[in-house]
Amino acid sequence: MTPSNPSPVSTNPVGAVDPAGWIADDLALALSLADAADRITLSRFQAVDLHVESKPDNTPVSDADTAVESMIRERLAAARPGDGVLGEEEGLVGENTRRRWILDPVDGTKNFVRGVPVWGTLLGLEVDGEIVVGVASAPAMSRRWWAARGTGAFTRDATGDTRALRVSSVARLSDAFLSFASIEGWRTADRLPEFLSLAEQVWRSRAYGDFWSHMMVAEGAVDLACEPEVSLWDLAALQIIVEEAGGRFTDLRGQRGPAGGTILTTNGHLHDLALRHFTR
Repeated sequence: MTPSNPSPVSTNPVGAVDPAGWIADDLALALSLADAADRITLSRFQAVDLHVESKPDNTPVSDADTAVESMIRERLAAARPGDGVLGEEEGLVGENTRRRWILDPVDGTKNFVRGVPVWGTLLGLEVDGEIVVGVASAPAMSRRWWAARGTGAFTRDATGDTRALRVSSVARLSDAFLSFASIEGWRTADRLPEFLSLAEQVWRSRAYGDFWSHMMVAEGAVDLACEPEVSLWDLAALQIIVEEAGGRFTDLRGQRGPAGGTILTTNGHLHDLALRHFTR
């Protein structure tokens, strides 16, 4: 399987065989949108004339964020005119509640505006309440991850090689590698003691942050990752990649899916052990 030629074999959200291959078609579209987004973001990364503003929540938005979201919305309007689109910068457009694209044009904008290469475009497709396609593209890292329901999860590395993803088999917290975004986020959410109780039990912890933490769970390089404050567009594309790689994806209460406002991804073996540290 390659990014430009996804498998024609696919399943719908409830597991029935889909002979029309509509999920494969949607994955191919998502990958082509990621290609176009990469061209925009790379052209603006470390640009001396990059324009950055502060949103009402005091988080930054760059001209790359707005340009990518506008481009994706325009192309989806042409290719999938009946679908809804939910994006970080422009909110929800379209009344189709059955099919909805969920996008974060630049996940990791703070990294982007400081010249740190850990940022990416995230694009997921939700059908009947289930994420069925997900793409995470990090062009400054020369990396991309993608999945479609029932077809597995894959990555393309910096050499251009494509390989299937599989989570690790680590089964004890004392042997586990934990990733997160920042101590400040846990402190702001008033959940630092919970996080530290988990971090003290693991073998190693590092703050890789944002989408990358969860993609490394899917790769098996990291065994679990968690965050106390996240939005739907931060997570929708990532859920299916982690799950198709064999992992689990819930909020900190154990509820599956990307809409809970918090996140815990693991290789599955460690999930219940990690959830015990989060008491709310």
